[in-house]
Amino acid sequence: MMDITWLGHSAFSLQQGASKVLIDPFLTGNPVFEKGGDRIATIAGTTAIVITHGHMDHVGDALAIAQETGATIFCNWDLGQWLAGKAAAMGFSPAFELMNTGGCVERGDIKVRLVRADHSSGLMEEGGFTTLGSANGALVTIGQGPSVYHMGDTDIFGDMELIARRFAPDIVIAPIGDRFTMGPTDAAYAIRTYFDAARIIIPCHFGTFGLLTGTREAFLEALGPLACRVPDLAPHHSARISP
Repeated sequence: MMDITWLGHSAFSLQQGASKVLIDPFLTGNPVFEKGGDRIATIAGTTAIVITHGHMDHVGDALAIAQETGATIFCNWDLGQWLAGKAAAMGFSPAFELMNTGGCVERGDIKVRLVRADHSSGLMEEGGFTTLGSANGALVTIGQGPSVYHMGDTDIFGDMELIARRFAPDIVIAPIGDRFTMGPTDAAYAIRTYFDAARIIIPCHFGTFGLLTGTREAFLEALGPLACRVPDLAPHHSARISP
């Protein structure tokens, strides 16, 4: 059984057996997480961290968590080089599995594949703007558990059909906030058109900041009959998913 917990924004915890994966662990500065999240409990036992792209609301606390737990960071090569430099300045060297779009890595019972996303990736530093490779979605499995497709930040694109046909994810996590990603209507269209076979559908990247105007209610309405596959997953509460 997999326990999946939404930590607010695009951050999720996936736990199965002794393995625990945090995806896009934006905790510090995330008002949804900080309102009711328990940082110590959230990061305890983390064995892997998956980062979809190099925006700070997705990189989040990755380095601090890796330093505290020894977790391996899975991310694209460019972002990984930047993170390694930051970690060195912090006085430690995290374990990395550096990848790129289309790549697949297995470490222990955790399997991560990076796929396309239509978005940007980079951040502001004192010297200006730093680009950090491509934006990605991530397909994650733990052992024989359900396959999870976290779209990352993205627009709808036609090759979602290829992702659906090739990997048939059991759980699809889709951004619905609008402005920077798909809004509820386009996200629902992507699910209805490409991922109608998914067992579980989870919206994310909404309700965190005022600019993100998409709502869960609008997403459910646009999903129509598939809305019954969206669990009532409030922040910090887990859903248990069978294999």
